[in-house]
Amino acid sequence: MFEEWKILVETQIGRKVKKLRTNNELEFCDERFKTLCKQNGITKHLIMRGTPQQNGLVERFNITILERVKCMLNNVGLPKSFWAEAVSTVVYCISRSPSIVIGFKTLHEAWSGMKADYSELKTFGYIGYAHLK
Repeated sequence: MFEEWKILVETQIGRKVKKLRTNNELEFCDERFKTLCKQNGITKHLIMRGTPQQNGLVERFNITILERVKCMLNNVGLPKSFWAEAVSTVVYCISRSPSIVIGFKTLHEAWSGMKADYSELKTFGYIGYAHLK
């Protein structure tokens, strides 16, 4: 699966995968995977199993998503059953928000090379009606 993902990413963004941060789970420790990384010049950064706090960047991002999801659901009074929709909306908005780290570009623009299109954005939690015949 990693090989397929690597090819997809490198084809879409035109850049090589250089670093990979993973936990020490067995799927990332077999010889075939190590050889693949070595052949492609990919540096592996391993963290200890069961210690997500060692991966601070990802953990902070997860907390940011969690906080925004809670805010959105509370703000419009939706139950937790809409959790998946809220997460999807938060990640969509984050990827289309400018970031100082990448020169005020959006993650979407950095990934695809295209400017974000904001014309389809709607307010989260508005009432919708289904018309059935």
